[in-house]
Amino acid sequence: MILAEERAAVCEYARRMTADGLVVGTSGNVSARDGALVAVTPTGVDYAGLEPADIPVVGLDGEIVEGELKPTSELPMHLAVYNRAVDPDGASVTAVVHTHSVHATAVSTLLDEVPPIHYILATIGPTARVAEYATYGTEELAASMLKALDGRRGCLLANHGTVAYGDSLGAAYHRVQQLEWVCRLWLLARSAGSPTLLPPAEIERVVEKLRGYGQG
Repeated sequence: MILAEERAAVCEYARRMTADGLVVGTSGNVSARDGALVAVTPTGVDYAGLEPADIPVVGLDGEIVEGELKPTSELPMHLAVYNRAVDPDGASVTAVVHTHSVHATAVSTLLDEVPPIHYILATIGPTARVAEYATYGTEELAASMLKALDGRRGCLLANHGTVAYGDSLGAAYHRVQQLEWVCRLWLLARSAGSPTLLPPAEIERVVEKLRGYGQG
């Protein structure tokens, strides 16, 4: 079985999205890339019972290479990231996570851009843009998402959810979690008044600090 490790990881993170409340039912999707091949969640299948063999493998052109199940309807969005997205620091792009998380989706109906209410937003970029609405599963949505991702590692999708990428599924997943947390924070603060925002210079400073963060 090709991409056995990536297919197992896709199953793990798909189940984790459900457990963490970032999706409901079969919504949202996950993919992992190795070279010119992509392992991606299938469409309309309960994540709880997913096995690595259930994960279809496609080429960067979208053609199925291995697997019996149809890929997610959001395949154009995943392939657009792999084919065209560029990490601000030049890191490889090998994983994409798309969620329907509640707070981020709510914010996507209110703002064009999530402002720097907390420094953790620097894991995404100076801000998190909201991609203009387009019907799910379409090339139009993929194009709108790419525009919002320019210079960013994640974005909100208007009236839809979030998407983030990384050099691992762990990194991409961490970013969608942070997007949801920041949006929840903004909604809470905004409900009580007018939040104080961080200046751009501070976000730039945090970006530099994050490059040396952790044990790596």
